[in-house]
Amino acid sequence: MPRKLIGGLIQCGNPLNDESLPVARIKKAMFDKHVPLIEEAGKKGVQVLGLQEIFDGPYFCPSQDKRWYAAAETIPGPTTSIFQEIARKHGMVIVLPLYEEHMRGVYYNSAAVIDCGRVLGVYRKLHLPDIPFYKEPYYFSPGDAGLPVFEASRGRIGVQICWDNLFPEGSRILALRGADIVFAPT
Repeated sequence: MPRKLIGGLIQCGNPLNDESLPVARIKKAMFDKHVPLIEEAGKKGVQVLGLQEIFDGPYFCPSQDKRWYAAAETIPGPTTSIFQEIARKHGMVIVLPLYEEHMRGVYYNSAAVIDCGRVLGVYRKLHLPDIPFYKEPYYFSPGDAGLPVFEASRGRIGVQICWDNLFPEGSRILALRGADIVFAPT
């Protein structure tokens, strides 16, 4: 039997567009830019919403600047807590990509999957390019959780951040594990 799923994607640029500003200010500006768009999606009946890779900042990996470590946060943490309330309010599943500090000195390019207020789990990017403009090993550890499929109220959801999409095996694995939809934040 066919099912109807209303999905949404949000990808937007940094409103400050000045990476010399304090990291906290950049994160707040990106957060403030996204929330009205997420609210609009909720009002339009979006059931599953995906945001861009490291949604609350620029893609800082072309450089190697230790100041960006200040952008990392725990999952669950302050941003996931706020998004849990937004997801609960709208009865929505949100794929929330964040720069995660798992423990002191261990950082991941991650996405929390939030289902109507509950954090179902975290996907961590597996493949980290180390080529010009993609100095990801400087900032991230390779993911340690494989390719999970999250059992959400709106279906089974897989996630593959950016570079992981270049390897077809990941999509196959997610499909074989029963993913109904795969989000690819980039």
